[in-house]
Parts: sequence; C-alpha cells; structure tokens
Amino acid sequence: MRTSFNSRSLVLVGGGHAHVHVLKSFGMRAEPGVKVTLVTRDVETPYSGMLPGLIAGHYEHDECHIDLWRLAIATGARLIHAEAIGLDLERRVLELRGRPALPYDVLSLDIGSTPRMQAPGADRHAVPVKPIDHFLQSWQQLVAQVERTAEVPRIVVVGGGAGGVEATLAIHARLRAALGQGARAIPLSLVTRGALLEHFNTRARSILTAELLKRRIAVFDNAEVERVEAGILWCRDGRSIAFDEVFWVTGAGAAQWLGKTSLALDSDGFIAVAPSLRSCNQERVFAAGDVASALAHPREKAGVYAVRQGPPLADNLRRMLRGEPLQPFVPQKRALALIGTGDREAVAVWGPLALKGRWLWTLKESIDRRWMRRYQHLSPMPDRPEGEAAETMRCGGCGAKVSSAVLARVLQRLRSEGADLIDLDDAAILPSPAGETLLQTVDHFRAFVDDPFRFGRIAANHALGDIYAMGGRPATALAIAGVPPGAPDIVEDQLYQMLAGALAVFARSGVRLVGGHSAEAAEISLGFAITGSVRESQILRKRGLAPGDRLVLTKPIGTGAILAGLGQGRARASWIEEALATMEVSSARAAHCLLDHGAHACTDVTGFGLLGHLLEMLNASKMSAVLEVASIPELPGARELITSGIVSTLHAENARCRDAIVTKAGHPGTELLFDPQTAGGLLAGIPAARAQSCIAALRQSGYPHASVIGSVKDAVTGRVEVELL
Repeated sequence: MRTSFNSRSLVLVGGGHAHVHVLKSFGMRAEPGVKVTLVTRDVETPYSGMLPGLIAGHYEHDECHIDLWRLAIATGARLIHAEAIGLDLERRVLELRGRPALPYDVLSLDIGSTPRMQAPGADRHAVPVKPIDHFLQSWQQLVAQVERTAEVPRIVVVGGGAGGVEATLAIHARLRAALGQGARAIPLSLVTRGALLEHFNTRARSILTAELLKRRIAVFDNAEVERVEAGILWCRDGRSIAFDEVFWVTGAGAAQWLGKTSLALDSDGFIAVAPSLRSCNQERVFAAGDVASALAHPREKAGVYAVRQGPPLADNLRRMLRGEPLQPFVPQKRALALIGTGDREAVAVWGPLALKGRWLWTLKESIDRRWMRRYQHLSPMPDRPEGEAAETMRCGGCGAKVSSAVLARVLQRLRSEGADLIDLDDAAILPSPAGETLLQTVDHFRAFVDDPFRFGRIAANHALGDIYAMGGRPATALAIAGVPPGAPDIVEDQLYQMLAGALAVFARSGVRLVGGHSAEAAEISLGFAITGSVRESQILRKRGLAPGDRLVLTKPIGTGAILAGLGQGRARASWIEEALATMEVSSARAAHCLLDHGAHACTDVTGFGLLGHLLEMLNASKMSAVLEVASIPELPGARELITSGIVSTLHAENARCRDAIVTKAGHPGTELLFDPQTAGGLLAGIPAARAQSCIAALRQSGYPHASVIGSVKDAVTGRVEVELL
C-alpha cells in the first residue's frame, strides 16, 4: 500500500485575524509533508471591526464571528480546543492547560491581547471587553435585564481611546432601543486617564465629543482610576463615580505566561518580532496581531494591521518550512479608521482629516462583510497530492506494527506522568474477584475529531459504557490503536496523546491499562477491550422491564448527526463543542444512581440509536412502550441537521426498525430516534414511584439533561410496539 504521511508540524496558536488567513492559504495550497494544527481557546473568533455593531444590536452573533471548526474542516487543519499556558522553547513543545504538551517544528502565535486592569479591585468588580465571549455574555444578560424591568443600571466604561468611545456609543444605542421611545436619560459614563481620544486629530475629537454630549453621556477625562470597590470607582484626583456595572476598554496587555518563556519581549510584554514576523530570538517562532510587537515598524494595536499581516505571515511560514529566506513586511504608516457612532453612522479618520456620515457606516459595513465572507461558509477544499518524495511503500501484517522503540518511548512518558501501567507480558494476568461475575466488552472506531487526546478520552468513555450499563465495575483495559505512518516523532506523539487521553478517563474510573496492540493504519483509530466484574444480585440486563416502568435517559441524543455535520463542515462550532462535551461525560455516576433507584433493566445508547436499543430491551422483556418524543433531550443543532438531510451513514440502516412505531403521524424529532450515538447515555427502566427522585439525583450528579422519556406497557397484541406521543 502506498501512503503519504506528514513529517513536520506547523502549530498555529490562536484564531486571530492573521491566522484565519494562514489556515485558508494552507488549505488552498497544502505544503507537502506538513500537518497544520490550530490550537485555540475559543472555537468562534470575533471580527473586531464588527463588534461595536454587535453590541449596538445591528448584527447577530454569527454575522461577526468566524466558526473555527468549519474553517479547520474546510482547510484540512487539525483543531485542538485548548488554552495555551506556556512554551518550552528548548524541547519545542507548547504547554496546554489540562492536557499533554504539543510538539511543533514551526509555531506561530496570534492570541490577541486583553485590557490592562492594573487598578486594584478592577479584576473583581469590572468586566474586561476581552476575552470577547465573556464580555458578550455579561452584556447580553444586562440587556435582557433592561428589557425585562425597563430599569437601566449605572454603567461606566473605562477607556477613552477609539475602542472605549465606540463601545460607549454602541452601549447607549442598544439600551435606547431596549427602552423604546420617550425613555429617560441612560446613566452612562466614560472615564479616561488622559484626554479623550488624545491620539486623534482635533476634528475627530470634536465630532465624537459632540456625539457623546448629544446622548448626555458623562465624560470624566484626566481621571486615572486609582482603585475599584464594589459599587464605586475612585480616581487619583479624589473624584468618585458610582456604578452598577463597569466595562474595561483600556490599552492592550499581553498574556502573562509569555513572560515566563525566553522569548524576546518588548517593554509591555509583547513578542518582539523582526519585519519577517519571526521572533527576534527564536527562529522557529512567529507572531502576528496584537500579541506581536514589530520593533522596526511600531504600530498601534488595531485589527487592520492584524488583517494585513495574514498574507506575509503565511508566505514566511511556508518559506521557513521549505528552508527558504524570509521576506520582510512593512505595514502602511497610516490606516483609515472608521468609528461607529452606534446609530448606523460612522466617523472616518485619516491623518489630519475627519468626516462623519451615514454613508461611511455603509462603507464600513461593506468592508467588514466582504472580509468575513472570505472565511465563512467554506466548502471542504480538494485534497492535493503531496508529491512522490513524501510517499513510501508500507508493509502489511505484523510489519505494519508501530515500532518497539516508539511504543517504548510512549509507555515511558506515560509512566513518568504517573500512569498506572503494569509490566507488559505477552498477555495480561488478571485476578478473578471472589463472588463476582466477570464482564467483558470491546469497542473500536476510527477518529471523528482530529485531536488525538480528546478522541482518546471519548473512545475510553464509550468503551466503558457497556460495563456501566450492566451495573458493573470496570477493572482493566486492552488498547487497540491505529496510527497513520509518518516520522517517528509524529507517530509517537499521536499514540501518546491518544493513550494519555484514555488514561485520564481510566484513572478516574479505577481502570488499569494492561496491554494492547498498535499498528499503522490509513487513519487514526482506537478501541478498548474492557474487563470488569459485577455481583450477581446487581447485574442489569436488557431484559427485565416491567409494565409501568418509566424509561429514563441520562444524556441527550444527536451525536451522529452532529458528527456527520462536522465531517461535511455544516455543523456550528457551538453544536460540535456541546456534542463532544457530552461524549466526555462518564456514565459511572449515572449507573450507580440507576441502581440506587431500583432499575429493572438498562442498556447504553450507542450505534443502533435510541429506538434500536429500546427495541432490544423491549424484545428481551416481551414488552411495548410509549415514548414522549417532546421529552427526549436533544443536542443543539441535531434536529436542524437531520431536517436538512445531513445524517450519519448508519442512520438509514437504523431506520429499518421504523415498522415498530405504531403512531406514524409523528413528531418533528422522530428521525432523531434512529441517530447512532457515540459515548451515549444510559437508558433504563425505573419503577414509576421512584422515577422523579431518580431524575433529581441524576441531575445533581452531573447529568443536567436526564429525563423521563416514556413508559413501559404490556405487549397486548403479542407484537413489540412503540407508540409515539
């Protein structure tokens, strides 16, 4: 078999304006032998130019955010949803919160900045405008409160630059709309350390000051904040300003963890870069956007410069990977600033000139939307050949096993981090628990997400589900792993990341990894053979349902549709994240809860879908059931995807059991009954008198969507049937 594989790793940290261009560039023209990975704290990246319009209510969330999951799928990049917290430049690894470090050959940072909140108390009592998602959550809650009560809290915006002024005007416009015509003045104040808009020309300052005054917005200039206390902001000159809410929109600050690396930084803690956008002291590290400081060409922190850095950054990353000389990038000295006034007008500032008008808002909106269209709603880009130099003939049979040296290094790394691994022999030697029955199960599937650590967690969770469904306690696991061929260090990292993810799940479940098998494969795959045990009196089987039992489901359904949408680039980032998070929830506590409430029968909902697994229970118990379709918890987006024709490949086969449904007029969610689940929830029959207390206990135990979805009844016709309500 002839296989192409990756030998070098380009890691992009942060989904900023420059990096989205790099992703698209490498997606349109792949670099032979290079795997592109995007590491991002947020899976939706906002376009800074449209945020004031979002605050003012002129845009919806999706109009001004780039869905990084869709972009990664379309461009063939791997997405890792994690927060960077460090950089080991000597080992060439990126340190991540809550998961193993990620190795790189070339790394680029575009992680933006956050407002400097140096005044004591600001971190406790103020809401910074960045990270944007946190700010928007607070802002949306405030708007909802105003719409509900018609009472406006006292709001203070700290920051007298363009960002602070634009945010203040947008806040005023949105609250005015929420209150309606004839509302009283809005208690809104703007506080600035120096003069208002001190870096702008006189004409621009005059126009924007007049806009603030027209709206009766109080401006406190030359008012440096000394400290912030609950409900009151103190200035160094003795002035105090009462507030209910403070939004912080001051000058940009750098991520603190950068100072713990040996990267060259400027006096403000930003990464010092040469005109090529490469670090001044690390040849394999690049930076762009707010986090970068171009020492030869200093510019203000503004989105326009980050956007312009995208093409030269992509070009120089290619050159670095090819071993070619880098090219300098000289940004323009002056950029057109378009500042919205909240009412669909804008002020244009160019050097000594300034002009205001509604047509300028139209111009700004046109520029912003044109840029956004480049990175929204992309179709998957065609695979491109990687060249004969990257190809080799691969052996089959045992010649396709992962090398012993790679495997030994992986196991040593896992042991050094405290993994509970026994000394591996040709086979595992397991004790038989006294007075208990052994349980064994096996599961294996190919990766559906290009993040080996997260995939390892989900694969382990999925495999454990069968043991928990029978009321058992898992004890040991054997791994079956497939890894694409590649450079030894890349194969090692992929296998290590997968097993590290799985071991994180096993450690919480008291499971020991006792061996396994790893081999080369066309794509990443992972599975486990799990051995556990259970006391005979506690065994839960599929049979045992009794008339009147309430059917309890512990997790929402819809993972099959979401994963199909993920593969086609049609699922939203928020849908994907909700589905993956659900798959990472263990069923261990749920199983204990079901046993404590007298479960008569149980199964886990996986590949055959909710209806398929319910029918297994009904056939084994010789019972029928009533399903309340509206009570079945669903993952966000699953129904929308299925309605639009995006379904799992197993959906059609699962739908063959449609004949068991006796009420075919149906409910809009009926098709979700056939959706195959990965690491799905448990489905159990609970005595009616204990069903509601069981649901309450499940929700307290970390299963917020647990629900009673129907009931069991006698199969009076002699045929197992499912009635839909």
